[in-house]
Amino acid sequence: MRSHPPQDSAEAAVQPLAGVDATGRLRAARRIVVKIGSALLVDDRTGKTHRTWLDALTDEVALLRRRGQEVILVSSGAVAVGRRILGLTDPHHILRLEEKQAAAATGQIRLAHAWQEALAHHDITVAQVLMTLDDSENRRRYLNARKTFEQLLSLGAVPVVNENDTVTTQEIRFGDNDRLAARVAAMVSADALVLLSDIDGLYTANPRVDPTARRLDEVRAMTPEIEAMAGAAGSSMGTGGMVTKLIAARIAMDAGCAMAIAPGKGLGPLGALEAGGPCTWFVPAQEPRAARKRWIAGALKPEGALVLDAGAVRALMDGKSLLPAGVTRVDGRFQKGAAVRILDPKGRRLGVGLTNYPADEAAKLAGHRTGDIEDVLGYRGPDELVHRDDLALT
Repeated sequence: MRSHPPQDSAEAAVQPLAGVDATGRLRAARRIVVKIGSALLVDDRTGKTHRTWLDALTDEVALLRRRGQEVILVSSGAVAVGRRILGLTDPHHILRLEEKQAAAATGQIRLAHAWQEALAHHDITVAQVLMTLDDSENRRRYLNARKTFEQLLSLGAVPVVNENDTVTTQEIRFGDNDRLAARVAAMVSADALVLLSDIDGLYTANPRVDPTARRLDEVRAMTPEIEAMAGAAGSSMGTGGMVTKLIAARIAMDAGCAMAIAPGKGLGPLGALEAGGPCTWFVPAQEPRAARKRWIAGALKPEGALVLDAGAVRALMDGKSLLPAGVTRVDGRFQKGAAVRILDPKGRRLGVGLTNYPADEAAKLAGHRTGDIEDVLGYRGPDELVHRDDLALT
């Protein structure tokens, strides 16, 4: 894999992956999410991790990091490890929710330790992140999680993500790590999502039963015909099948993130993908930053407004964030993470942004410098009322 110079995560100008050929998409991505299926990571008979495979994958993660790319890992396998430790070994027994939660609680610590050990050989710090569906759908939690990921990546850590099975109910579960990985990719504005699995892509029909089935190298739109190609789950270790992978593809593409379904069984699956190995790429029409701005501008209903002075208007037009000092008035009642209208001194709409503070705290901060935040609120929050990444000018 060719080396690239490191890039600043906030400022890097990334070539839209839709305009890059298949062999260059992983190489061109600034931020990559990699999902690892249970069958790849955990031995079905013993419940232990495949350490040779894991070490080879972390070698690849280290190489990506050295050339300036950021990596987030979404790791399945906690339940598969934990169920055997707890003696829940009957392959015909479908775990009840409480059994699955117990297995996850037991296996998660083993799994996190395996990742920590493997990446420690490269002096890479691992950060465990456990999420529920609520964390990706509630805007306040979404914003908090996004900022946590950004901070971890800026400090050089590799987040290892899994669903927080120990506290979730059926109503707030992702249900599979394909969708979790896609939500994480959308949350962090990733450029590429790679689903490493025991299959090598999307086929026109089930290749296990139809000898005429052919693999699609590229998908650029989620049509009914594409969705009809999905089949049932093919692995006893995981809960995902092609249906969930196509749901993940839709989530990723809507967020401007390219997604690959690629085989992970062999050593060095990321290198094989980059070298043009078998896979299916799902290619979005736009890059992540543009997709996120469109979502903020058009998909969210503003719950309040921030009125700016002339200096703040000029700063926003120059691509800067909105600081408290530039706000002259706060209208409406809203919570942290809410969408708010951004207005100029005459009340004309400039755009929409996601606020870092609820209305009452935003009103207290209006007109103050960032150095005054702790004195005004009693705690030190973000410097920006609205960060530029969470702002869509219209």
